[in-house]
Amino acid sequence: MNTFPFDLNSPERATRSDISPARWREPFLRLLDGVEEGWTIPLLLVGFAAVWMAFLVIAYLVGDLHSDVLEAWTFGRTFEWGSSKHPPLMGWVARAWTSIFPLTNWSLQLLALTNSAIALWAVDLISRRFVKGDKRIIVLLLLMLPPIYQLLAQRFNANTVLLAVWPIATYCFSRSFEARDIRWAIAAGATAALAMLGKYYSVFLVGSFAFAALCHPQRRGYFGSPAPWTSAAVGLVVLGPHLLWLATTGAAPFSYALTEHAGKALVPALTEALHFILGVGLGLALPALVWAAIAGRRLRMLPHDFRKMGPGLLLLFFVAVGTIALPAITAAVLGTDMPPIWAAQGLFLFCVLAVCSTSYSIECYYTVNLVVFVASIALVAAFVAAPVHAFYRNTHPLNEGRNFYRLAAKELTRQWHQESDVPLPIVGGDEGLALATAFYSPDHPVYEGELVCPKKDELPKSKISRGWAALCFALDEGCISRTRVKASRAPRTVESEFTAQSSLIGHPGAEQRFKAFIIPPSTVDLVTSLSSEDLAVSRCKRGKHP
Repeated sequence: MNTFPFDLNSPERATRSDISPARWREPFLRLLDGVEEGWTIPLLLVGFAAVWMAFLVIAYLVGDLHSDVLEAWTFGRTFEWGSSKHPPLMGWVARAWTSIFPLTNWSLQLLALTNSAIALWAVDLISRRFVKGDKRIIVLLLLMLPPIYQLLAQRFNANTVLLAVWPIATYCFSRSFEARDIRWAIAAGATAALAMLGKYYSVFLVGSFAFAALCHPQRRGYFGSPAPWTSAAVGLVVLGPHLLWLATTGAAPFSYALTEHAGKALVPALTEALHFILGVGLGLALPALVWAAIAGRRLRMLPHDFRKMGPGLLLLFFVAVGTIALPAITAAVLGTDMPPIWAAQGLFLFCVLAVCSTSYSIECYYTVNLVVFVASIALVAAFVAAPVHAFYRNTHPLNEGRNFYRLAAKELTRQWHQESDVPLPIVGGDEGLALATAFYSPDHPVYEGELVCPKKDELPKSKISRGWAALCFALDEGCISRTRVKASRAPRTVESEFTAQSSLIGHPGAEQRFKAFIIPPSTVDLVTSLSSEDLAVSRCKRGKHP
């Protein structure tokens, strides 16, 4: 009688299965045989991306791209060394991608999953330095269990761009520490700087590299070589243009970070640090449970295996400790926000350590069961959960208003062309709707932050004279008030209200009302100063629509 494929822990059955495998197992055993031949890992990653791509396309048939993705594309429309919120890497990647692929939902969804596949490939680069065969594939399968490389990854932003950069930088650093070769030192410095250009949170990765090097028994040899100093010099060179940009533009990303995430009192800060650690543990819970089921009684060997850990894995252990300890300490000491989701790109270190530090082999029985388990989750998600989600969201729209992004953008563009024969140049209003209009409108207007969250008394007259439009949710009085203040300086303003309705395979869905503002082009010299009363209603922040 065949054993149940999801029974992960049965040593007796494992032995029998390896000797005389059930017929259904044979294709999976051939798959495992190809790990060292070089074709299994690429096939696994392509299959992973393909199935979860199907999930995203089906699940969001009536849901457009998340505003974080639209923001990444918007910041990348022009090549800059920074933006008002984040370092430039996410914008660069989005710009490079959309210079090849069209501006569609599936294109940016494919970008997100390509980023995940590259991230998992980079993790395998690390794993293969310590293990072969089944253990390499087990590391990747464990990482595919939590929703990091699929659901979190779909929001391609300053956080998820690090999914690929962190393991690449870690790989280069580990090679540099071990070989102390000038080429790996250069690679380590450049990739660490690239991580910083993704998000300043990566300072904790760079700090973890320094912490690991200082704690490692071979620290004297490393610091006595040119490697660390070469890496530091290269990192500064790569970061140089961005540092210059910060110095000459007022360091807006730092101001944004301090405004949004700093200023907590001691007790809330300590709570934030504790929640960060607990959240990281929760993110690792499912891979840990599955790995415990596979290891079984052999978990008792953990202390022995830890003491026998090789120098390469010991270095990764110190890096892993640093990526958790340093953010928690910072949150407690400086009183900053520290959401656990910010640590997601570094959780691969714990899966690598858990599997690669073991001194015992893993029977094929367990690996095949894990492959089937992970594949089953993905297939059920793509072809059962995704259609259910799509039908549900057709009548119960997503909180951000994503059901209506494309519809509202096209209607605003249509109304603009009733008033003007030139393409819509600038858009504002609600932040999410403005970003969506910039992306989905055939005119692709420029997103203007001063028409979304005014921080200055004045908008440049050259922009105002070209005309602009804004879009708000009909019940968002804050957005409507801000926009009316700006529009009141124009010679002519056209206000309208319209309703958008989602639809799925001919089935009508939810409705949402919008307020549109059209300010046609003008050659009149416009005065756009805001009074103190105007500024009182200028505070805004992206969030749920009313």
